[in-house]
Amino acid sequence: MKDDRAEDPDHGVELLWREREQEPRPGLSLDRIVRAAIELADADGLDGLSMRKVAERLGFTTMSLYRHVPGRAQLIDLMLDAAIGEAAPPAATEDGWRARLESCARRGWELRKRHPWMAEVRGSRHLPGPNGVAAYDHMLSTVADTGLSPAQVIAAVNLVGSFVDAEALTLVETARQERHSGVSEQEWWGARDTLYQRLDRYPTITALWETGGYDEPENSFEFGLARVLDGIEMLIATKRDESCDETCPVCGRPMTQPASGRPRVYCSRACQQRAYRKRING
Repeated sequence: MKDDRAEDPDHGVELLWREREQEPRPGLSLDRIVRAAIELADADGLDGLSMRKVAERLGFTTMSLYRHVPGRAQLIDLMLDAAIGEAAPPAATEDGWRARLESCARRGWELRKRHPWMAEVRGSRHLPGPNGVAAYDHMLSTVADTGLSPAQVIAAVNLVGSFVDAEALTLVETARQERHSGVSEQEWWGARDTLYQRLDRYPTITALWETGGYDEPENSFEFGLARVLDGIEMLIATKRDESCDETCPVCGRPMTQPASGRPRVYCSRACQQRAYRKRING
């Protein structure tokens, strides 16, 4: 029998933002269900996750799980928020937006290496829980005072998050292929002599091969993260250069924006007060 709550996003919010029990009760609980589901997904990916398998792992009937969580979709949201909650809190000693944003990306990467299925959670209607919102809020804060517009702050953070997920999805696909075939990635590609014999007709590939370009490839995560951050850094620098040409809307004097912190709207406190009085008096 279908549980109507499975189609109710508001019920999903209530589950995610529920008060956690201080002392776990004996028997079945939502926290135990979520932990068992994470362990299953760690081993078999999301393809191997079902309410029935979680129930079997816990030694309960499937119907008993539905008393705590109405469906698989809500369970995945709960799993994701619980996994995000495992990340260590951000260090307070990191200096500069780039170091702080990079630290966020690395924490996300380490989480996804530990729980590759996190990258499989696709779609635009997965509800965030308190751990996910807190992590996202912290990422936004790393570039909120760089001079980027609000929309650019959000876009920059989403770009970094998408990059981390894309890299993690490669891990997921590799692990899935290895589970299904029983052959490692290195072994499979090492046996493709019939392909390699045909590549000498392609001059650029051949030149890169002969000069050792494929011997020690760049770490795709390290290389990609650095380039993404370089692009954001260039955008911030461009915004700062543009701000040097700004003028105060009250007195018209040239106005230089600070290197960090909130952008200035007026050149001085006096002009700010004049603008305020003008708005009040019409």
